[in-house]
Amino acid sequence: MPPAFSEEERARITERLLDTATRLFSTQGLRKTSLEELTTPAGIAKSSIYAFYDSKEDLYFEAMLRQYEGVRRRVIDEGLNRGTDTRDRLRRFLRATVAELDTNPLYRRLMSHPEEMGAVAAKLTPERMAAAEGGPMADLLQFLGTHLEGDPQVLLGVLRAVLLTPLYAEHLDADIYPAVMDRLIDAVTEGLTPC
Repeated sequence: MPPAFSEEERARITERLLDTATRLFSTQGLRKTSLEELTTPAGIAKSSIYAFYDSKEDLYFEAMLRQYEGVRRRVIDEGLNRGTDTRDRLRRFLRATVAELDTNPLYRRLMSHPEEMGAVAAKLTPERMAAAEGGPMADLLQFLGTHLEGDPQVLLGVLRAVLLTPLYAEHLDADIYPAVMDRLIDAVTEGLTPC
């Protein structure tokens, strides 16, 4: 049986587990990150992780949730919801999302390795998954269905194609990458939105 922890110890260990998980899952991914790598910095035995999380996937999910509100604020509230018209809103959303991909390693990992989210979802209870329902993707789909003509899933696919570009930025000259992204975002938003 895992040892009992004081509230202060639980808070300290939880913080270390989340910090370590965010770093390791961002760089190594879910499968290549071991329980030992997660628990050693927190100063606990591998079996003690279950006093904090139901599984390694549950810890991954919690690391995602920890960033959820900040990502939502930057991408939806300050991006999609701030524009002056449909085109401007979509442009702001894409630029905010590209900035998130350029600066947020865990978010970037989720975009570049969608199978990890599937593996996480497979291990979580429906009640636990409900903590992430809605979210930025639901807001975006609602926007697309309301403001643009066409199948929202196809439109979402076009936007995802744009958002794959930052994942391959190392193949572009660093000096021109920002200009490439600006032109691509402008071309796509102009092509998707009515005049």
